[in-house]
Amino acid sequence: MKIILAKPRGFCAGVNRAITIVKQALDRYEGPIYVLHEIVHNTHVIRELAARGAVFVEELEEIPTGSVTIFSAHGVALAVEERARKLGLRTIDATCPLVTKVHRRVTRLNKIGYDVLVIGHKGHPEVEGTCGHAAGSVHVVSTAREVAELEVADRSRVGYVTQTTLSLDDTREMLSAIRSRFPEINEPKRTDICYATTNRQMAMRKLAAMVDLVLVVGSKNSSNSNRLREAAALCGTPAYLIDQASEINPVWLDGITTIGVSAGASAPEHLVTEVTELLLEQAGGTVTEMDGEEESISFQIPDLAV
Repeated sequence: MKIILAKPRGFCAGVNRAITIVKQALDRYEGPIYVLHEIVHNTHVIRELAARGAVFVEELEEIPTGSVTIFSAHGVALAVEERARKLGLRTIDATCPLVTKVHRRVTRLNKIGYDVLVIGHKGHPEVEGTCGHAAGSVHVVSTAREVAELEVADRSRVGYVTQTTLSLDDTREMLSAIRSRFPEINEPKRTDICYATTNRQMAMRKLAAMVDLVLVVGSKNSSNSNRLREAAALCGTPAYLIDQASEINPVWLDGITTIGVSAGASAPEHLVTEVTELLLEQAGGTVTEMDGEEESISFQIPDLAV
């Protein structure tokens, strides 16, 4: 069997930054460190940080007064930040800087009287956090039909932002519908879909054309991991999303001679290694890495003093 690894794959700069923030906070402060929601969407990362003393909660009210509290990489609403202050929590913001940029655009558009369309998945933490930075009208849209049915105050004063982990193909269709409905739409100078999501999806299109089967390492609630599996499927290549090597079904490998392996932006590289080791153990063969984008972006760690 021939195994080809996608490049790039795995951790992005925002995920690296968020995980580092939690680890440094655990080293710096005594007692449990609380994290509102999953710091990133990967079960293995959460399990590792929990073993080191991080406590993951869904509600601020679960956190004792005065505790160090970290907001996840997906970002939170302004109301959540204010609630944390009123509860006397000492907060550290691990929001990805690229998500923060989207928050600022929403606020800026509202302040000049624009309705803002948030292209994304309803209920996703990033989308909820983005909407929570609105200072005026904001609408979450996920389908072209929702765009067609949308009511706004002034069709000439509408702008949009996007969830950073969306499918490039789906977003292209959505933008076509939005531009048709709102010809004067205010668009960002650059797409809000982050560099890591874009790079991994482009690499997946290339990889899917080279292999008989694709395995994407990532958790089921990871948006960008799901989009990678979909990108492979759109190329006509069978693809499966797995959280770990043990989830590989031997039936998938029947008649397969070439397998592509990628990983979502919140999936650690050691999980990819475990997948390739299992495949080699079962079928033998070789492992190579495809040519791809070299990523050198990193984000500064904020001051953790609280």
